[in-house]
Amino acid sequence: MTDLATSLQKVDELRLVLAGDVMTGRGVDQVLPSPGAPNLHERHVRDARTYVALAERASGPIAAPVDPTWPWGDALRDADGFDPAVRVMNLETSVTRSDDAVPAKAVHYRMNPGNLDVLRVARVDVWALANNHVLDYGITGLHDTLDTLHAAGLRTAGAGRDEAEAWRPAVATSVTGHRVVVASVADGSSGVPEGWDATASRPGIALLPDLADATADSVVQRVLESSRPGDTRVISVHWGGNWGYGVPRAQRRFAHRLVDGGVDVVHGHSSHHPRPIEVYRGRLVLYGCGDLVNDYEGIGGFEDYRAELRLLYLARLAAGTGRLLELRMIPLRARRLSLERAGAADAGWLARALEEAGRGLGTRVTLGADACLEVAQR
Repeated sequence: MTDLATSLQKVDELRLVLAGDVMTGRGVDQVLPSPGAPNLHERHVRDARTYVALAERASGPIAAPVDPTWPWGDALRDADGFDPAVRVMNLETSVTRSDDAVPAKAVHYRMNPGNLDVLRVARVDVWALANNHVLDYGITGLHDTLDTLHAAGLRTAGAGRDEAEAWRPAVATSVTGHRVVVASVADGSSGVPEGWDATASRPGIALLPDLADATADSVVQRVLESSRPGDTRVISVHWGGNWGYGVPRAQRRFAHRLVDGGVDVVHGHSSHHPRPIEVYRGRLVLYGCGDLVNDYEGIGGFEDYRAELRLLYLARLAAGTGRLLELRMIPLRARRLSLERAGAADAGWLARALEEAGRGLGTRVTLGADACLEVAQR
């Protein structure tokens, strides 16, 4: 995107690796070395191994137990090739052995803590936890998740034992010495159940009361209080439904308000497929990164969205200002509960879909070298 960067070599840059939902529970957990109890509480599926069977029926046998790098596949190589970078992703599962599933919820995700290496190998600097699955196994499951991740030295934002912890941003520092301040929040439109918001006396997540300007200003203020001059500020927000390319006016206004207040990157997720991208005042707004790791392979429905195609987002920002210099997106395809580089035809389909979806946002998406997607302003 040469119109956004006159000379990358002359600008002190910060690199970010961004991705959407990482769902290492259910079928993914079952093929790893330490699978948890497979029992589920879904209406139609009672055993997590059913999702393994669906993936095998779609793409071929999986030689379980697999190495912890298996669910990531080629995504690890692509992320490693973009170093030095700070990595931010949304972890949409509880990490627990608890069987205390939240009642009246259609789908529950949990990963056995014994499989934590699947998260370690990704070298993610901040895991966003404000979403509609981290409390699937109740407060016990949330405590287990926080204890397990923090004991392993993994940074989190967006969930906590009380309101203060849930809303507290995480701070990561790149090997080049640049600080990245990350706050994780969720909106009720993503399906967060009532009562999951953290309070002074209750564990939970950083749940937005609404998408009003005053709420955006409050989020920005929390980030600014944790920031220093020259920091890069990221708001990771779980919002919206599972399907569809349309960006609601309230989401766009909220994202703009965040940037106007001093946020450099809006990292949106929740949809099962990538959604439109915007560059607003020179800052990156991802309205929906789509899923990265999950066990949806072989499940029918919504085929028009090609949810088997995933994206890994590689962003170069001007350090100290947060201005977007370049965004490249690596297209990946789910196969046998792993990720492989998508071919040119699939990458071209993704580029066309996002190009069409982003027309109203002033964004162009084209297919560049090595079948990577590139973003530019119109």
